Amino acid sequence: MKSLKYIFLFFAVLSLSAQDVKSPKQDKLWNNFTYDLGNIFGGVGYAYSRPLHWQGNDFANFGYLTGSTLLLFTVDDEINDWTNGFREDVPNLVLDYGHEYGSPENNYMLTGGVYLAGLFTKNEKLRRTGVLLISSATAGGFLQQVSKRIIGRARPKSGANSSTFDPLHLDRVYNYDSFPSGHAMLAFSNAYAIAKQFKSPWVKVGLYTLGSIPGFVRVVDNFHWFSDVAFSTVLSIFIVESIDRYLDSKYDEKYNQTAKKVSWNLSFGPNTMGVSLRF
Repeated sequence: MKSLKYIFLFFAVLSLSAQDVKSPKQDKLWNNFTYDLGNIFGGVGYAYSRPLHWQGNDFANFGYLTGSTLLLFTVDDEINDWTNGFREDVPNLVLDYGHEYGSPENNYMLTGGVYLAGLFTKNEKLRRTGVLLISSATAGGFLQQVSKRIIGRARPKSGANSSTFDPLHLDRVYNYDSFPSGHAMLAFSNAYAIAKQFKSPWVKVGLYTLGSIPGFVRVVDNFHWFSDVAFSTVLSIFIVESIDRYLDSKYDEKYNQTAKKVSWNLSFGPNTMGVSLRF
């Protein structure tokens, strides 16, 4: 429940910050805050309700994601053996970044900082980015906390193989909470949402790379199997895109005013599976 505590604490701190109003001018700040807070929770609800509105391509993509994840399950042990061969060669700086950046407390420090900067500088685009970051992190964070308890997959560090499960617990069972990866989901959600601020595909790819490091580190350090991270990364893209579309109807500042120059597609076929990026 640690991540859920950070979520509640974060919103409490945000509320206290915005309540410090002394003048009529700051009344607008409070109104903006309450409007944004409603959109944060509205975005979470919108993301969770999307499966009820899926059509043919949406079900196909979900099928591809599920099929690809199941196929990766079959090679998780081999990938883990491979990463064991170079674990000691990974620089400590990379390991520290990977573990710290994807943690809930650091995630909400970053997302909250972005939002508050936009709120107090009256920058709607930055406000919207903060709302997108917080809403995506909250939707993904709550989903992965619930999923860990339901699925109960053993972590590599437990010593069990990748097909070992202890499911259906109200509380997380130590070393049996591998799937999905919260660090990978939070880190890549942030990177993907921030990348929407930029038009250059090279800047986007650079941010995606930085957002992928925590997932890589969690695999290398035996906290997660590769399929945990792959599934979480793709799911974070779906969550951010869904909430971003919802926010299009709430703010004048939009990221989707022109046709997308960067697109993600799931690929699945003989001897191939994965996510392709086109720009």
